[in-house]
Amino acid sequence: MRKSGWAAATGLGSLVLLLAACGGASGSNTAAGSPSSASATPHHSVAPLPSSADQSIPPVGTTVMIVQKSAIGYVLAEANHQVVYTYSKDTKGGLPTCKGTCAETWIPATGTPQAGPADVFPANFGLVKGAGGVQQITYNGYPLYLLKGAKPLATTGNGMGGVWHVVPLSASNIHV
Repeated sequence: MRKSGWAAATGLGSLVLLLAACGGASGSNTAAGSPSSASATPHHSVAPLPSSADQSIPPVGTTVMIVQKSAIGYVLAEANHQVVYTYSKDTKGGLPTCKGTCAETWIPATGTPQAGPADVFPANFGLVKGAGGVQQITYNGYPLYLLKGAKPLATTGNGMGGVWHVVPLSASNIHV
């Protein structure tokens, strides 16, 4: 009897040590990797994080650009599925011309551009200094913008005012 009581106590002690080492706590409802307290800072990601087997998480400040299927066909978008637009008043290789009240609705796409892992683009990404010194993403030499308040996959800004346009792509730009 004494032997089995000692074994149970040892097992219980091991369980307590294991939970302490793993950060476990009784009554914890958080999933692995989720903030467990109100003091945790929110994480803003360009897309859903890859699986734990994928070690190719882009550095902070990177904006992953993808080919996205939308209601009007394949278009250029950020990895969070926000469709990007060009402004016909901008010139290739020139500075962005959407400033002031224009830039309140049409937000510059920012970050260090990186093509999504399954996408091949027929032109290059770059950066140009935009209003206020912000580094704005370019595609094929044209500054890119986001429509403020647009829902993911929405192309509602296409053709707006006759000057805003999605960047059309095709399914052949996706390699899986």
